[in-house]
Amino acid sequence: MASEIHMPAPVCLIENIRGQLVANQEALEILAANKNPLVVVAIVGLYRTGKSYLMNKLAGKNKGFSLGATVQSHTKGIWMWCVPHPKKPNHTFVLLDTEGLGDVEKGNNQNDSWIFALAILLSSTFVYNSMGTINQQAMDQLHYVTELSDRMRAKSSPDADGIEDSADFVSFFPDFVWTLRDFSLDLEANGLPITADEYLENSLKLKQGTTQSDQNFNLPRLCIRKFFPKKKCFIFDRPTHRKKLGQLETLHDNELDPEFVQQAAVFCSYIFSNSKIKTLSGGIKVNGPRLKNLVLTYVNAISSGDLPCMENAVLALAQIENAAAVQKAIAHYDQEMSQRVQLPTETLQELLDLHRACEKEAIELFMSSSFRDVDHLFQKGLAAQLEKKRDDFCKQNLQASTDLCSDLLKDIFSPLEEAVKHGIYSKPGGYRLFIQEMQELKRKYLQKPRKGIQEQARLLKEGFQNESKQLHNEIQNLQKNMEKPRRICLIS
Repeated sequence: MASEIHMPAPVCLIENIRGQLVANQEALEILAANKNPLVVVAIVGLYRTGKSYLMNKLAGKNKGFSLGATVQSHTKGIWMWCVPHPKKPNHTFVLLDTEGLGDVEKGNNQNDSWIFALAILLSSTFVYNSMGTINQQAMDQLHYVTELSDRMRAKSSPDADGIEDSADFVSFFPDFVWTLRDFSLDLEANGLPITADEYLENSLKLKQGTTQSDQNFNLPRLCIRKFFPKKKCFIFDRPTHRKKLGQLETLHDNELDPEFVQQAAVFCSYIFSNSKIKTLSGGIKVNGPRLKNLVLTYVNAISSGDLPCMENAVLALAQIENAAAVQKAIAHYDQEMSQRVQLPTETLQELLDLHRACEKEAIELFMSSSFRDVDHLFQKGLAAQLEKKRDDFCKQNLQASTDLCSDLLKDIFSPLEEAVKHGIYSKPGGYRLFIQEMQELKRKYLQKPRKGIQEQARLLKEGFQNESKQLHNEIQNLQKNMEKPRRICLIS
């Protein structure tokens, strides 16, 4: 497809410039050109936990997202890589790699919270990557999830008490995948083997108690359970010897731990098969232009000090797309009318029938391209524009018929006009000859096809009636002058 994107390498989607988040124009243009449905996978986690390696595997590459080999965080902001979806034709796989959370060099975790929130807002699958086991330390590091209700809003107008139902968030939230790196424990509980998913569910169990310690323990677990109804867990052995970790980009699978290679393959297969198209409330599937507008809406809200509001983002998206849908429908109407209508039309009904056919197509095109048209405002606006265009076509049709008939009358009757001026018919019998010529020229005029709705009106107005009256008067005067000498002779 023309809209398929082939990016040789990732580009920065949201830059972190001295603590300010800014959308990158190059990445936005790439999205704007991609009309395919998007499956968006975002990964977050502490810095130096191997997030970028997993994202490169999902892209089917060894290199791409920067891995780095030191204790410094390499990825800044949010980086994007659009690749063809490996299992869904005509779908685009969008991978979002985020800067590492908790980087001590930043000195401020404010942006970490926003990066975390944006990754959730933009993705259909959200991967949280951490090292080791799910213990209290891991839960404490996931405190960003407890701040989500403080960082974003689901509705523009919450309930009267200012509280939003978790269901409002769930309708927007992605699926949750927890990847545990360098996992060294045996997966078992009470002496029996368990799955990674069961291990996650056990780790999310709440404590029965009301102490502050109990509340601190339960809060991140409660938020994960509440916001992410669909959860999945994967464990990974260490990929290779510690000294070789900095060479992961150059190592082949046969140089890595076989267990790790198998675990990475299972993870990728699950993401390929189970990650859904990014979908907004109301079943609106997100393509490149829509994701671009979501990025701009959320980043602009953060920059202005507001909370990103998911409902407002959808409404803003609807405004943009519905306005574009109106323009698309009008352009289709204009193109079809210009091709089908030849002015002047023989009758007004012919023009109106063509208008109705093109109007119907334009409205159908608008309906297929629009969504969330609250109170049908954009559809009503389209109808008003199409009505005005119909009236304009009627005026143009009238004028075209008037001009054509006037030119035709002038062309046909000009010799007769010249003859009248030169007195050709100012003689006995001339008037009858003039009337005969007039009737013949009228027949010639009426025989000309496609003169439009002004055929009779222009004939009556411009059909040289004045010349006919003038000639009639001249002939009467001539006859009087011819009779006057005769009366004098009789008297004498």
